[in-house]
Amino acid sequence: MNSRSHPAGTDPADTRGRDPRRLRADDLRYLLAVARTGRLVAAADALGVDHTTVSRRITALERGLGVRLMERGTEGWALTDAGKAVSEGARAIEDALDQVVDAVSGQDAPSLRGTVRVSAPDGFGTVFATPALARVRRRHPGLQAELITATRQLTLHPAGFDLALAIGRPPRSRLVTEHLTDYALGLYAADEYLARHGSPRTPAELRDHALVFYIESMLQVGDLDIERHLPGVTPAFSSTNVFAQVEATRVGAGIGVLPAFLAERAGLRRLLAEEVDIRLPIVLAVRREAVTRPAVRAVRDALHREVAERADELLPTT
Repeated sequence: MNSRSHPAGTDPADTRGRDPRRLRADDLRYLLAVARTGRLVAAADALGVDHTTVSRRITALERGLGVRLMERGTEGWALTDAGKAVSEGARAIEDALDQVVDAVSGQDAPSLRGTVRVSAPDGFGTVFATPALARVRRRHPGLQAELITATRQLTLHPAGFDLALAIGRPPRSRLVTEHLTDYALGLYAADEYLARHGSPRTPAELRDHALVFYIESMLQVGDLDIERHLPGVTPAFSSTNVFAQVEATRVGAGIGVLPAFLAERAGLRRLLAEEVDIRLPIVLAVRREAVTRPAVRAVRDALHREVAERADELLPTT
């Protein structure tokens, strides 16, 4: 196997001299770190070593077991089927060590440790995932929470996260998915813009106004395709970042097609509320090998609690 398909450029299937009794349990930490991040360099940073050490330790583990544990894909390094089975056992060992630490520290309730990496859209990730993660961290100070924000489709070959939030209906994949919540988008404008250009009375009149939305050619979520919701309307100001869209709308660049939970925070005025009321789902997805992790379950529960308590922001009645 060449260096493009294996971290250290060696073939772990060569089992000469293999002796599972000589396996180093500490090598399992390196496997878990790459599985969680999908990148050798990111795993090395998390472990406090250089990436060549990570590669070497995983290769040693593969040689000891006589199976390939990781393979490289378009989204980074991912576990093979054998790697998933091994990682489950590794997490059990990691959890057992945490319980030992809790037992000797005199804590009444087990405190979660390790790292949970969450991927989420910019807006939803900032406004809803962030407080949910903070809530988990308050209860479990030993847990490291990482949030990656990007508005993109769930991939068929997931890597680089434990739990993902995405807009729209998920494709068939290796992920375990569930519906988290729906959220509303509508037309919003600043008073300054309306004073200069007037307010559209029908959706057809939007063609006479500047629209603020995503860059169509760079849009990675089919459910956000503007043609599905407002046929024949082309944005005049576009951005891949929803916060830039909110700011452009706030300073009068045009009428924004914005999530209600962001637009109403910015004090923008809702337009054509009955005619344009877009509802989209947020899907929660977990990599199969991470489903049983206590820390991932804790984050999942916190996200469900966050959206349940703030449902009026996601789906306002007015």
